[in-house]
Amino acid sequence: MAPHAEDTNGVTHELATEVHEPGLSKDLVEAVKHDAPVRPPKFDNKYEERVYLKERLAAAFRIFGKFGFDDSRESSQITLDLNDPEMTDGFQDPVERDTFWVNPFGVAFSLIKSSDLIRVDEEGKIVDHGPVKRLNTAAFMIHSAIHKARPDVNAACHSHSIYGRSFCALGRKLDIITQDSCAFYDDHVLYENFNGIVLSEVEGQQIAQTLGKGKAALLQNHGLLTVGATVEAAVFWFVSLEKCCHAQLMADAAASGRGGETKKIGHEEAAYTYKTVGTPHAGYFSAVPLFDVIHHETKGEYRG
Repeated sequence: MAPHAEDTNGVTHELATEVHEPGLSKDLVEAVKHDAPVRPPKFDNKYEERVYLKERLAAAFRIFGKFGFDDSRESSQITLDLNDPEMTDGFQDPVERDTFWVNPFGVAFSLIKSSDLIRVDEEGKIVDHGPVKRLNTAAFMIHSAIHKARPDVNAACHSHSIYGRSFCALGRKLDIITQDSCAFYDDHVLYENFNGIVLSEVEGQQIAQTLGKGKAALLQNHGLLTVGATVEAAVFWFVSLEKCCHAQLMADAAASGRGGETKKIGHEEAAYTYKTVGTPHAGYFSAVPLFDVIHHETKGEYRG
């Protein structure tokens, strides 16, 4: 007999035996299957796509500002690459290839609008800009190297967030101790070199090489770095990684105070959970509410 469960009204439902999450009724599984997936919009007009993506990038900076990730404004960046013709959900600019968008140096994240963004080529030359024409050299060195090394990456985030930079001072990777940290299971790295502000092209390349195929890097004595196929995913991974660092700092302190250690999630369980919370689609889907809230709170001002 197939597994079954009884609801509060005494009605018996047959349980699905092969579902993503055990315990769901077959009716609910079918409903989920037919629910329209939340995915990035598709555009036939690439100029319209450019406008949309610039607005999403501006919204991303507003989110960073909301979370306080711009308190070290000279070292915080989010970039958007528009040159990826082979990505299914990628962002291709058919006119100006090999360029990416970044925030103008010295402008508060909470005030950034789409029209403020600047576009640079692979050599760091500004080819498009708003009222402020200042490029963060360190941002260019890190992000350009990543975009060159990772054709699958369309967005990258870096900031000296308080818990991220605190955790990075420990010189270690995350322990997998929470469900949220499973999103980074076997998918984040530790970059152990610190040579001051990244002004060298070589160090940018070394960071990109260390990142490999991962979605996140802990830059020792520096801060967090996340990447994604969409700006939404890259932003969510950063927000989530910052919270994971915060959680582990507190858990380690509490465990140490009791003379013990934190309980680690096993390999099988972490790998299984990663398939739900660590995929590119999971990152995009989880970020959408953040962007919806910032749109509501700013009344869409960032689109200007």
